[in-house]
Amino acid sequence: MADGVKPRVKAPKKAAAGEVVTLKTLISHKMESGQRKDKQGNKIPRSIINRFTCDFNGANVIDATLEAAISTNPYIEFEAVVNESGEFKFTWYDDDGSVYEDSKSIKVG
Repeated sequence: MADGVKPRVKAPKKAAAGEVVTLKTLISHKMESGQRKDKQGNKIPRSIINRFTCDFNGANVIDATLEAAISTNPYIEFEAVVNESGEFKFTWYDDDGSVYEDSKSIKVG
C-alpha cells in the first residue's frame, strides 16, 4: 500500500427521482510513471492508480482504465442518473495491488 493515499468524494446527499447528479472524486497519490530514474540511475518502478470504478446499488456507473500519463492526485468528475435511494461505491486500484474504497449514500424523494 502506498503511503499517504487518501480518497475523497463529493456527492449530493439527496436528489429527485431521475435527476442527474454530479460526483467528484480526488485521490491523494504521488503517481510514478516508471519512466524516471533515481539519483543512482536506476529506474523508479511504476506506481499509479490504474483503474477507477463507481457502482450504484451494485450496478456499474463508470469503469475507467488509467494509464501512466495520469496526473498526481487524479481528479475524476462524472454524472449519474439516480432513480432510487442507494449507495455509490467508489473504488481505486493501485499497481501494487492495493484497493482504496469510499462510499456515499443518496436519498431520493
